Amino acid sequence: MELVAMGLGAAVALFASLDVWYGLRMALTMVYARWLLPTVWDILEEQSFQGLVLLSDLDWLLHMNNARYLREADVARCVHMMRCGLFRAVRALGGHTVLAASCCRYRRSLRFLERFVVRTRLLGWDERAFFLEQRFVSVRDGFVCAVVLVRQHVVGASPDKAVSYLCQRKVESPELPEEVKHWLKYNEASSQRLRAESNMQKNSKDQ
Repeated sequence: MELVAMGLGAAVALFASLDVWYGLRMALTMVYARWLLPTVWDILEEQSFQGLVLLSDLDWLLHMNNARYLREADVARCVHMMRCGLFRAVRALGGHTVLAASCCRYRRSLRFLERFVVRTRLLGWDERAFFLEQRFVSVRDGFVCAVVLVRQHVVGASPDKAVSYLCQRKVESPELPEEVKHWLKYNEASSQRLRAESNMQKNSKDQ
């Protein structure tokens, strides 16, 4: 009985201190995408990832809470980049990817047990990052319930080299949509303002 109690106590401590379900789900999903789903040869092809609103996704208004959209987008994005080979290409070049920015626009709530599809597509890239759009589409009527824009930075390599490595030739990025360009301008303006504030604080400390 003591061993059982200790085991239960360790399990409770583990689940209380770590997001165990997320880690397990991400690991299993990556294995599923790598070995069971067919490879997508066109990196610009839209990919779909199925989802279902569960009890653990709900907020007090009984629809999927805001944070869950970004988590589902995270899983769908990893599947997308695994299936089209971009993850493997980046790793082969000695790099890795990290989420640098995201923006979610909510248009209609997803309710309990409502099925949805996350449609992910690569919009383009620059010297530092990939840019993706992810749409949450209700299976019931095809309505786009939310749209997520993502800036996925490549560290230790570059998106251009990863694409060239994967396609075995030089590939130019498509032109980014206007709304994405506006979003990137906002990100740059925000970075400049924060850098200016940091410099002001540093100068005031030096005086």
